[in-house]
Amino acid sequence: MLSRSDGRQRGGDVKERAMHQALLSPDDPLVVVVVVVVLQCGQADSQAPPQDTARALTLLKANSQLFSVILSETGHPDMAAAALITENFKFVSLFFKSKDVMIFNGLIALGTVASQTAYNVFAFECPCSSGRNHRYGLAAIGVPALVFFLVGIMMTRSTWDLVSECRLRKCRKLSGAAAFAVLGTIIGRSVVAPLTWSVISLLQGQAYTCALSEFVDPSTVEGFPSDQGPEVMAKFPCRESVPKELQGFWDEINRRLKYESQLIGWLLVAGICLMVFLMLCMKRCSSPLGYLQEDYWSQYRSNENALFQNTAAVHARLLAAENVKSFFGFVAGTEEDKAQLAEHQKASPICSTNWNRVTGVYLYREKHGLPLYSRLNKWSTYSLENNEEAMEKEMDMLS
Repeated sequence: MLSRSDGRQRGGDVKERAMHQALLSPDDPLVVVVVVVVLQCGQADSQAPPQDTARALTLLKANSQLFSVILSETGHPDMAAAALITENFKFVSLFFKSKDVMIFNGLIALGTVASQTAYNVFAFECPCSSGRNHRYGLAAIGVPALVFFLVGIMMTRSTWDLVSECRLRKCRKLSGAAAFAVLGTIIGRSVVAPLTWSVISLLQGQAYTCALSEFVDPSTVEGFPSDQGPEVMAKFPCRESVPKELQGFWDEINRRLKYESQLIGWLLVAGICLMVFLMLCMKRCSSPLGYLQEDYWSQYRSNENALFQNTAAVHARLLAAENVKSFFGFVAGTEEDKAQLAEHQKASPICSTNWNRVTGVYLYREKHGLPLYSRLNKWSTYSLENNEEAMEKEMDMLS
């Protein structure tokens, strides 16, 4: 038995060896291919600094192997899970340092791989019963994928831009092409986790083996008794439940089912790669902008969003401080709050009309040959002209 202190010390040593092995060993095709594919989802809107992308890929490969290596060396699932969670915090910090679509997709993929691995280790238990196996196996693949998809839709900003567009302007300016582009963005960013879960489940083969075992035709297995029905075949995912006289067929049946599962998994990976390639080609070919200007537009949107969020947080805090001060006569804020109050003096409320004008779906538009990269950019341009009629007309335009 290891003492608690010995366990922590050994866990630290194992963690270091695991990270070293993960970084220096050849790439694991199961993880690397899936991660590279999901990283490409949304790459067209991404502007990752090369060093951040390289760091993300390196950490992804290391984390994908960390759990299994520590578990095999220590035999303590809790220690392996704790080490994996610790390493994943590095990804969270990396994401907040570089809010990039590719890195964020990588984080989603990593979290999904870690969740799938932990689920298979701790929670997956095939019932090994005819009539239940296929329901449980398909649910183990499909239900988490559906949950991930719905969560992805809720977390995608474009979803709420579309909702706001329909609520504020009744989608009257939303053409078929614009709707297709917006829905494509929403779905493209929401399917990263579901596809990762499905592919990893198929490549590992446990859920598929459980689901399809009872449908294996005994006559296709050489030497297998022909009088055995689905009830016996359903027991094969649980080796200890297989009758002793049929134990010799377990390896062959298990290999066949895993072969089918992994074949489907690799075909799905190939299909995803082809789909991503075609979508990127369609996007580039249908874009009104050149490659460099589209990259600039992507950088502009990223910077505008970051600055808008930061400024909105400061504005809200200053406005709250003014209201608190008017009620109490003073504000018990931090030194940073006091410095901001001294610097900005006053924060005026923004009318709902202007909030609505900068909210919603936006496609590329120009004014006298000059690009307007966002609703905020359009609002700023027309507000300088101080023409309310032109402002109202133009801000109602989607593009």
